[in-house]
Amino acid sequence: MKENLHPLGAERRRGPFRAGERVQLTDTKGRKYTVMLTNEGFFQSQRGSFRHTDLIGHEEGTVLETQSGHRLQAMRPLVNDYVLSMPRGATVVYPKDAGQIVQQADVFPGARVVEAGLGSGALALSLLAATGMNGHLTSVERRPEFAEIAKGNVRSWYGEEMPPWSVKIGDLDDVLYSMDEGSIDHVILDMLAPWENIDAAAFALRSGGVILAYVATTTQMSRFVEELRDSGGFTEPESSETLIRTWHLDGLSVRPDHRMVAHTGFLVVARRIGRESTPLVPKRRPAPAAHSEPLVWEETELTERAISEKKLRKVRRDIAHRADVEKSGESAQGAHLEEINKKLAAESEARAQKRYEERRRLRELERANEGSDIDGEE
Repeated sequence: MKENLHPLGAERRRGPFRAGERVQLTDTKGRKYTVMLTNEGFFQSQRGSFRHTDLIGHEEGTVLETQSGHRLQAMRPLVNDYVLSMPRGATVVYPKDAGQIVQQADVFPGARVVEAGLGSGALALSLLAATGMNGHLTSVERRPEFAEIAKGNVRSWYGEEMPPWSVKIGDLDDVLYSMDEGSIDHVILDMLAPWENIDAAAFALRSGGVILAYVATTTQMSRFVEELRDSGGFTEPESSETLIRTWHLDGLSVRPDHRMVAHTGFLVVARRIGRESTPLVPKRRPAPAAHSEPLVWEETELTERAISEKKLRKVRRDIAHRADVEKSGESAQGAHLEEINKKLAAESEARAQKRYEERRRLRELERANEGSDIDGEE
């Protein structure tokens, strides 16, 4: 298979369209389509059709006319577009929140960052752009299949020349305690129970370092804030959420759009104080009844939204096929897809063997129980 080598670094975003890269098409009604260009590809929609070769080699921003007379504008997708259209296993951090995380945590070029809850890699894209080639991002994920999907998405965006990044499978506490004390600038937590990792974050963060949690509910936010206060190692937490409302603009018709991206999550930010210091206690009049009773948190089991194994297999195949297209510029199956198919087959065989062993163990247990019942009757 012929390789289609793309430029490295920033040059990937410049120049004419090339086979093996993604392009975003916009029609006259504002509908957008993300397409992977291939040498033999053919685009077809209600707004007309064209061969990919009609676009390959043309400059970004080209407006082409389809065979049915409709016009389509072609651009490379921005990171916001890519995040919302990329294959995903876990729910992604929305671009509006990723931007706030980078700014509120002050993730700077050269920073050393630990991110927990890699998911599909959406937040990692923004963190890597912020840390740059002189920084380092460590992403921690418990589920290997999520980490595989995230690595495929991030590498597809950055190509062969990526900022320093390492992905670790396992528990966040183990990763943080394995690092030198005070060696990390930022700890970003996108997880169900971020309060469980406050002590480990306090160990790894330098004085003045930032801890930030991204949570979905007020209960999670409240508990994380109170646990931060009780830890005695951080400044007074600040919390916020970000809402985006777009506007309709047409001559004198200027009004808010009827739909908006409203609540997606809360951000809680605090900073590590000096190890020999105690935190300032804000002097303010407490709200009536806010602390009339001791805070008691219900120990309910937090569970992630279930994702079917069938969907995860499809996403993993899609990412592998995309890697083949990016490498060759052809839509035919390549080495990445062959490798993931072998891996999925091996995993399926392992699951079948595990089910067989469980059934055999149950049968043996049933026979043993039957034997003990007979002995008891005698």
